[in-house]
Amino acid sequence: MPKVKALVLRTAGTNCDLETEYAFKQAGAETHRIHINRVLEKKDLLHSYHILVLPGGFTYGDDIAAGKILANLLRFHLEESIRKFLQDGKLIIGICNGFQALVKSRLLPALDGSNNAQEATLTFNDSNRFEARWVHLKVCSGKSVYVDEGQLLYMPVAHAEGKFVIRDNKVLDRLRGSSQILFKYVNERGESAGYPHNPNGSVDGIAGVCDPTGRILGMMPHPERYVEPLQHPHWQRGGLDTEPHGMQIFRNAVKYVGKNLL
Repeated sequence: MPKVKALVLRTAGTNCDLETEYAFKQAGAETHRIHINRVLEKKDLLHSYHILVLPGGFTYGDDIAAGKILANLLRFHLEESIRKFLQDGKLIIGICNGFQALVKSRLLPALDGSNNAQEATLTFNDSNRFEARWVHLKVCSGKSVYVDEGQLLYMPVAHAEGKFVIRDNKVLDRLRGSSQILFKYVNERGESAGYPHNPNGSVDGIAGVCDPTGRILGMMPHPERYVEPLQHPHWQRGGLDTEPHGMQIFRNAVKYVGKNLL
């Protein structure tokens, strides 16, 4: 039987590719870490895979702005390949720096199904410092293939430019109306709360969004850093989770591909 194949795209400054590769392998996917230069040389390479993964890090040193140079490569050099990839019903996930690149390349939130205008961005945390902590996330929508609505998840963040802001209130209203707000920062009871529960000051507590199809996911928290029970910071007091919260995202992606594309 064919295997689900995931491409973890890396470049200068990527530093979460090994963990993300491990997570997808644990979820059952055949996974390869490939430098973006190889994809630029052979753009059809992308079509050998079912899932495109943009992992976390500080691509190109976050010069200009976090994820901006990678975003420009996606937008101006790989746009046609990515468009075909998505037309084929395949999946894209961007984590932290990958989320920043997806937003700045206009692949997210793509409210009208196109990437003609940048509708949002991720900018400096309100604390004006790098935030590294575990956060609670509420899954606010069932639109995405990666998660189930109503879940309360727990996983780490690590970023300096994670504040999600939108162009205007009309964009926010459309995001809400189209159920594209996937994750919100909340407290341990699942309620909206300020800092430190919302570690960056994101508008409406937004921690992750999807595109109108639900097949492109961008999120600031790091699911790849909670795929083993021993990674939970309180496992000695609370016991070991049988299914670490981050692992669910990778398993759901692989399950979707296996059910719909193979």
